[in-house]
Order: sequence, then structure tokens, then C-alpha cells
Amino acid sequence: MVTTTSSYTNSRYRADVGLGYDGVVRVSNGGAFGTGSLLFDGRTVLTAAHLFPNGNVNGKVRFETQQGISEISITKVLIHPNYDTDANNDLAIIQLSSPAPVTANRYNLHRDTVDIGSTFTLIGYGQKGTGASGADSTTSSNPLRLKAKNSFDIDVAVLKETLRSGLAWNPEPGTQLIADFDNGATANDALGRLTFSSDLGEGIDEGMLAPGDSGGPAFIGNEIAGIGSYTAAIARLGVNPDIDDKKNSSFGEIGAWQRVSYYQQWIDQNLRTYDARTPKTINAIQKEINEGASGTSLTYFLVQFSGIRSNPNQIVRVDYATKNGTAVAGEDYLETHGRLNLYPGENHAVIPVEVIGDMVSEPNEYFFLEIFNPIGGKFSGDAVSLIAMRTIIDDDIAYG
Repeated sequence: MVTTTSSYTNSRYRADVGLGYDGVVRVSNGGAFGTGSLLFDGRTVLTAAHLFPNGNVNGKVRFETQQGISEISITKVLIHPNYDTDANNDLAIIQLSSPAPVTANRYNLHRDTVDIGSTFTLIGYGQKGTGASGADSTTSSNPLRLKAKNSFDIDVAVLKETLRSGLAWNPEPGTQLIADFDNGATANDALGRLTFSSDLGEGIDEGMLAPGDSGGPAFIGNEIAGIGSYTAAIARLGVNPDIDDKKNSSFGEIGAWQRVSYYQQWIDQNLRTYDARTPKTINAIQKEINEGASGTSLTYFLVQFSGIRSNPNQIVRVDYATKNGTAVAGEDYLETHGRLNLYPGENHAVIPVEVIGDMVSEPNEYFFLEIFNPIGGKFSGDAVSLIAMRTIIDDDIAYG
């Protein structure tokens, strides 16, 4: 529940059901809790590693969607192997014991490295509070999903270079995005005063991370650009922008988000390997899938690169999008679109699409997935795009 400029009771801060944030979830593990985001496969959640001390897993993920409130157990957590106590690489991927609700939003990664200066929306289930008073620890028992805005002011490298020995932790340059909590006053413009990156904020929409928002997303558009990691109160040579001299998510403090574009390879490649059913060859692809009675099932499209990279470190990429046939997105399958990267050493990867199960007897139906806009390679015969079809087999029994 991010701290906000005005009272959290102002409706502008509510991330209510149906507004596009129903894939932002509350993550509990033991006695701790945080926030996370449902990824595009509907079976994994991206969050912060520090929610799982020593790798211990004993928790659930709570969804609030148009289907109501539900909880799904966590079966496994993948912690970034280089996570450390300086909050470097503070990322984790949660594997769910069952598919997410159909009405939960699925999110793509923000892959564009041009993110400094961008306005973003932060979402979380943390403590309530305002920039003037800070977060209130007594509000943890009544979690609400709140939203606010801010802008990424600098890369953490700028903070490290400016404060040098005055910085109490050792962040890795390029891996974290930093924003400050502005109230429109120059005196409390932390990054303006300390790193000469002046920005007086988003007005009444401005907000900041609070305890319990760890792991929460920072959205640019509807893509995850950052994962909430920590806050800090910083000062140097008598310059102290914090409004109350307390580390409590108040005006004049800063927040840090793990930079998703930097970590996209780690995220992508772990998603491709966690599911043992993921096909590895064209011959292993099943072009028909049983509908099922409820929830969702995965069907896979495999993209294979048979060319030669001009540079061994080159990333080959394509954009993709599903298209209706007789099967309709939202009724028979979940629409998906995005970008697929093939990283150095990879020559194939899959695109999962979720098929919606029901008990309605109906004819077999089909839909398509198109790939287009190749970068680092080209399609055979100089085609503009390639398209493949999947058939949904109706396995319901009619009775009359």
C-alpha cells in the first residue's frame, strides 16, 4: 500500500478490481508479506528475493480479481543466484501450485533500456501513510492494493558516484532504478539536491514504496519495468532533504527498483526451464490440446533459429501476438502478445498460450499465433511474418 501524497482514502490511489491490476498479488511467506506480479504464463510471479530469507518457502499468493479473492500455494521459489545483503539482484520467481484465476491480469516485461525519466505506476499491499507523516506500521493488518505514480530519476550508478563513501550500501551500477518522493518543494527534492537530477514530482499522484510493497511492480504502460526493493533516507555535507529525519517512506526519501530490462535474460531463461513439459523440438509440439473442464491449460508454440549470428553475443528477437480463428480470445483462450528473445547460445524457445477450460459442449475450435518483426535474423523466403495454428479439442460430454 504505497505511501501517498494525500490520504489513502482518496479513490485516485485505489487499484480496484477491473482496473488492470488484478495480476498484482499479495505474497505471504511465514510471518512476512510483500507484493508480486503475475507473469505472462499465468503460473509464475515475479517478486523480491528478500521475502524468502535463507530460501525458506512457506507461503501463499493472494489474488483479488473479478472472480473474487483466492489463494494459491507456492511450490518453489527461484532466487537470483547473485542476490546479496546490499540488495543487489533482489529478484525471485515464484512457481504456483495451480494456474492463476482466468480474470487475473498477466504482465509482460519492459524490455526497453530507455527508462530513466519515464513516469511509472507503482502498486503494492504495504503499509498506509502519507508523505508528510510516513508509513504507519499499525496498518499492516488491513492490506489494500494501492497505486501511485513517480518517475525514474537516475540509475543507481549516479547515486553511487555522487555519494561515494557516504553511501551505506554497495549497489551494482546499471541494475537499479532510483526515484525520490517529491512534494513539489525544492527543499525535499532529494535527487535534485544531492545528484542534481531535479524533478518536483507528479503532484497529488506522487507516491513511494512502504514496508509490504517489496516485490511490487513499477509499470511503464502495462509492462513491468521495475521490482520494488528498498527505501533509504540519504544526506550529504549537511544537505538532508528528508522531511522528518526518519526512514519511514516520507517526503524527501528515495526508493529503488530492480531494473527488469537488465534482468530479462535471467527471467526468460528460468521461465523456459521450470516446466518439464515445455517442448524442446518441433517434433515434440502438440498442435491439438484438450480444453479441460476449468482453469487454464498451456499450449506451446516453438520458435527456432537456424541461421548464423553475425555476432556471438547477438540477441535474436521476434514480436508475437495471438489471433482469433473460430476460438475467441477471453472465451476460449487468453490473448497474449509480446517479444521473444533468443539469447546467445540459444536457437529455440517457446511461447506459451493459455487455453480456457469449461463444461460447455461445443465444436472443436482453433486460433493462431503470428510472429513478426524479426531482428537479428529473417524469415525463410523473406516472409513478413509466420503464423501457426492450434486446435482446441472439446472434451465435454453433451447430455440431453
